[in-house]
Amino acid sequence: MKVIKIDKQDFTSGIEKLADSYRLFGPVKEKESYAFQKLEKGQLPDFNFKNTRLSIKSVINPQSEVMFEYSLDEKQTDHHVMKEAKKDYSPRAIFGVRPCDGKSMVLVKPNFDTLEYKDNYWLDSYNCTTFVGLACNDPCSTCFCTSAGSGPFDETGLDVLLIDMDDYYIAKAVTSKGEALLSAASWDTAGTLDDVEDKKSKAEKKIKTSVSIDNIKDRSINEIHQASFWEDIAFSCINCGTCTYVCPTCWCFDIQDENSGKSGVRMRNWDSCMFPLFTMHGTGHNPRGEKTQRVRQRFMHKLKYYLDKYDQGIQCVGCGRCIQSCPVNIDIRRVCNIMNDYNYE
Repeated sequence: MKVIKIDKQDFTSGIEKLADSYRLFGPVKEKESYAFQKLEKGQLPDFNFKNTRLSIKSVINPQSEVMFEYSLDEKQTDHHVMKEAKKDYSPRAIFGVRPCDGKSMVLVKPNFDTLEYKDNYWLDSYNCTTFVGLACNDPCSTCFCTSAGSGPFDETGLDVLLIDMDDYYIAKAVTSKGEALLSAASWDTAGTLDDVEDKKSKAEKKIKTSVSIDNIKDRSINEIHQASFWEDIAFSCINCGTCTYVCPTCWCFDIQDENSGKSGVRMRNWDSCMFPLFTMHGTGHNPRGEKTQRVRQRFMHKLKYYLDKYDQGIQCVGCGRCIQSCPVNIDIRRVCNIMNDYNYE
């Protein structure tokens, strides 16, 4: 493990050097929020944020992604042939990844990388990326990462963890990819972790809310699924899907063709289990046609199905984005604690 001290005046020169060998991404301010975007030449990641509106899944698994291209024009070579769209999988680095987003990649990966099936679009995008985290010295009021298996200084899923020490950064290389990035930036001044533990402790104490899953794990799926509280939880939901789009661990997508004249593409787009059409069958039957069924599915998947299937915690990292963005104030912390504390007898 390599620990490097980076003076803030040297940070800019390091980013400039990295631009020669990496495609660089980082948080950029958009009106009142921040979003991960590709950094232009000479542009620095803007670290004056608490959390981005969308997570890094918007980079790894874009909201819309062309998979194949085709042409029906018989004058064209390879007409009537579905050809894989060209992709750029050259090395890239994402700066400013909050620890909760780093952990989310670990939770999401089992969906795209299994013994039976590997999603090469997601895996190639993931594997070409170096994740440069930024520890949370000042978590949001809606954060509950410490009780959701993460934390403001968590290193899970990251290649480098940057800690803002006011006048300088401490960079902790977590993986060999992280060490390679630090070397490419010529950041090589040895540092120590002497003062980091104090920063970490202060950040964790700022997180005032928590969730508990002890009883959820012990209960059967049917007990929770058939509980009487779901109507109450779903009452105010308007099925807008905002929670699933801002969530770093939601991965659902739809595949469709788009045509223009004699050419077209096959693409995939983010979808949401909160949408009425998500489970609509070709026959017209919808097994989750009611709002309450869709709300129950979302929380059961996050807090029970994933927990049981993978035995690595809930499918939530406590980032609080869904709490901040929900237009009707549905709070996953409240739902989790209702599921956990409910008297199922």
